[in-house]
Amino acid sequence: MAEKAGVVIAIDKPRQWSSFQVVNKLKWHIKRTFGLSKFKIGHAGTLDPLASGLLLVCVGSATKRIEELQSGIKEYSGTMVLGATTPCYDLEQAIDKYFPTKQITKELLEEVRKRFVGEIEQVPPMFSAVKIDGRRAYISARDGETVEIEPKKITVYDFEITAYRPGNADPSELQNKSIENDVLKSESRTQNPKFLYRNPLGTVPEGLPQIDFHITCSKGTYIRSIARDYGLALGSGAFLSALRRQRIGEYSIENAISIDSIEQIITPDNPVYECLATQNISR
Repeated sequence: MAEKAGVVIAIDKPRQWSSFQVVNKLKWHIKRTFGLSKFKIGHAGTLDPLASGLLLVCVGSATKRIEELQSGIKEYSGTMVLGATTPCYDLEQAIDKYFPTKQITKELLEEVRKRFVGEIEQVPPMFSAVKIDGRRAYISARDGETVEIEPKKITVYDFEITAYRPGNADPSELQNKSIENDVLKSESRTQNPKFLYRNPLGTVPEGLPQIDFHITCSKGTYIRSIARDYGLALGSGAFLSALRRQRIGEYSIENAISIDSIEQIITPDNPVYECLATQNISR
């Protein structure tokens, strides 16, 4: 969507890239390709490093639209693993607890799912970009600090379970076999975020139940928190093993640019991006 002196670029963010890394790659490509020394650039809503999918990057005067774009309805698809939890609710860290899963049935999954549709209160994850006293929560979490995060109201417009794989593992056996190794693995972790994104400490044990899902929700919704709360309601625990953002407002992943195609698509010869060649891009 081109503007007089700015553009919104829809990027298909790869897994194990941070949103900042995507913005930085675009920034240096635009500087080099269009001969710009200074201009405004930022993204309209963080996407977790271990998630993939739609990230909107605003350049030039389009940065004025960031708040508007962040308010757009979002769609996600992904996978939850049942019967275990991790401290960050995804695979960045190793599993810390296992839970029974014999009580889980399709009927229970559906009954509990209904509780998560509509306006609900949600506590964001400790490992998130939420600011507490001016500091990102994930920085405090990685430093071993515990901070209080206030719950907030969000809206889930639709929560659909698209597939269910019951599994056949005994969580108590998994606990005995793997928790010691996982604890040792976590204790030897590095504090370098890039290492964590590229070498996540968690794995999905074979045989645990899994569900695939599709969620449509409001601004500020943390799908990792939905996984945590859904698992608690099932009495089995849960964490995210995969997440992909499909849509933000009018923007769809189907029209997004891959990281590998940035150099070929964002060029002065492409009329969609010709505004980047103007000298008032930073205004």
